[in-house]
Amino acid sequence: MPSQPSLRPFDIAVALRLVLVPEDRYEPLANALATSTSAVHRAVARLQQAGLCGVGTRTVNKEALREFLVHGVRYTFPPVHGPERTGLPTAGAHPALAASLGDQAGPRLVWPSEGGTTRGESLTPLFTGMTRVAQRDSRMHELLATVDLLRVGSDAQREAASALLARQITGDLSAN
Repeated sequence: MPSQPSLRPFDIAVALRLVLVPEDRYEPLANALATSTSAVHRAVARLQQAGLCGVGTRTVNKEALREFLVHGVRYTFPPVHGPERTGLPTAGAHPALAASLGDQAGPRLVWPSEGGTTRGESLTPLFTGMTRVAQRDSRMHELLATVDLLRVGSDAQREAASALLARQITGDLSAN
């Protein structure tokens, strides 16, 4: 009997990278995400099974991805908080998100990282290598921080993150 396929946290990063660079082939995609080509192949297969990528393609179903991230990611991959550390800012502490949230930015959260410069409550990254990806690619850093805000934020923060995510992944500049 076949096992029930299920998404893994890394799959979210693969989907987000494919939103940013839709034509990415497996090898450059793996390099951008600091992983192996076979890990990316498996992630794309899981995304296809979940309906987040087209069957037989690497084309992301952007609306389905947005819906999953807004309504399901916090339950599927609940946040794991830790002690205060130095790291890379995430959620409302990310500069772009903090600017749009203003007074509602919330606590300063960071992904622990030796290369980080921000001190705050640590939040375990969704996948190994996430801090390397964020340090290499500011767009991925912002997208992953937005996903974290959807995982940890208050209702008001999540609403703001949802609107930002709509603009980031669907290109809908009219989203509130």
